[in-house]
Amino acid sequence: MMSAREAAPPAKPMSWAMLSRALAAPLILALVCFLPAVIAAQPGDGVRDTAYWLQLVLTCYAGARLATMILSTRRRLLQGVFWMFVYIAMGVAPFAQLVLGRTPTPAVGPRSDLVTAVALVLLGCAAFDLGALLASRRPLRARPPLRPGRGPAVAHPVRLRVLVVLAFAASGYYVVKLGGPAVFFSSRQEISASVAASGVVSGQSNVGSAFLKGFGTVPALLALLFFTRRLVTSRRARRSPSTVLVWAGLVALNIVVNNPFSNARYWFLTVLVSLLFTAFPSSAAMYRSVLAVGVVGALVLFPYADRFRYDGSGYRPMDSSSVFEPLATKDYDQTVMFANAITWVDGQGHTYGSQLAGSALFFVPRSVWDGKPEDTGVRVGQWMGMSMTNLSAPLWTEVWVDFGAPGMAGAFALIGYAAARADRRYARAVSRAGPGPGSVLAVMVPLVAGYTFILLRGPLLQAVGKPAVAALCLLLVTSLRTSGARARGRGPR
Repeated sequence: MMSAREAAPPAKPMSWAMLSRALAAPLILALVCFLPAVIAAQPGDGVRDTAYWLQLVLTCYAGARLATMILSTRRRLLQGVFWMFVYIAMGVAPFAQLVLGRTPTPAVGPRSDLVTAVALVLLGCAAFDLGALLASRRPLRARPPLRPGRGPAVAHPVRLRVLVVLAFAASGYYVVKLGGPAVFFSSRQEISASVAASGVVSGQSNVGSAFLKGFGTVPALLALLFFTRRLVTSRRARRSPSTVLVWAGLVALNIVVNNPFSNARYWFLTVLVSLLFTAFPSSAAMYRSVLAVGVVGALVLFPYADRFRYDGSGYRPMDSSSVFEPLATKDYDQTVMFANAITWVDGQGHTYGSQLAGSALFFVPRSVWDGKPEDTGVRVGQWMGMSMTNLSAPLWTEVWVDFGAPGMAGAFALIGYAAARADRRYARAVSRAGPGPGSVLAVMVPLVAGYTFILLRGPLLQAVGKPAVAALCLLLVTSLRTSGARARGRGPR
């Protein structure tokens, strides 16, 4: 006769559903209640008016949506990163600025323009949610092949080797043009001086600089992402010495051209996030860790991560009496710059597509296009009389400046719809039934998720160069033909 212990079924490991229920209340309380309450209790010179209460609503709304993304059973890369940015840059940081009565960039207009800016950010977030909701209501059906032999987009093995050669050649030229590898471990100030001395910048045009930096960094990152996915998902690739050696070489190349010393913090964040999501495509723990730890890092570490922007003589450490003071005085100027843009448009009028046209045609030199628009942050900064015009223009500002509130709401609804659809297709691409190690979508979505921080922060004219280079590289390697292993869903090995 069996004992009670022998008869009892084996204990099941705790599922994520059970764990998420345990974490749901503390996480929601922390993001929606605790952190905003701690900020509101800080001593400061802020006025608790309409802007304050609207900002509090926006912070709590974004916190609730971010908690939903973290606790979701599905990995929603694009939507999760969107809400992480909104919670940090458009929620917590501006709320701290309102409480402390300090901003990193002065607000030149009336207080009513700040109220309008916060209300418009709320409108854009609601439109994004509406678009995502509409996408979730539409069934995701597999697209039938256009003709026999066609299938999902995968990286062609031969073209992928061409991309690797391009990455080493372009990054090698970039390193030599700027004076050798040592420059890339100094500071961004030194990199900028080396680019200026290289002769690729002419007059007021930065097209040459954009292409030099774009081709010097993006192909190397994309090649690394493709080879990382192959190693993660293909046992045959892990047993191939040539594949492992190429991957190791790409790691070394990216350490030189894509390190945090010589690159903007947002670009290094793109590199880190895209690599983590590619290396752990099916890990729910990694997805949730990136979102949760990202919030802590952005609030605590990011304001101090500009240590490598300047050389030793140019860096000035900041003395702060409050843990939230760096949020009020450094980096996060998105909301106040939106308010300044509203004041600017009140005097100049909407631009009706001209700013977005300038961003889309970024590759046209100013010597060819007389009157090509400056990026939105620069134009508003010049109008404000600022000596330093490297100011942000969040995506809300870019669309509103051109098309007003209706156009902004429509644009964010489309963005939300596209993000939700892409997230669902990505989930299919990284599943076992997906197109395999060579899936283009499984690499492209993590890259876009990482770059979302830059696109949302703006200005777009500064942000579109690297995505254009990435699009050219993806066109180079992408194949829709199926044969052999790929037709059976295993993909190139």
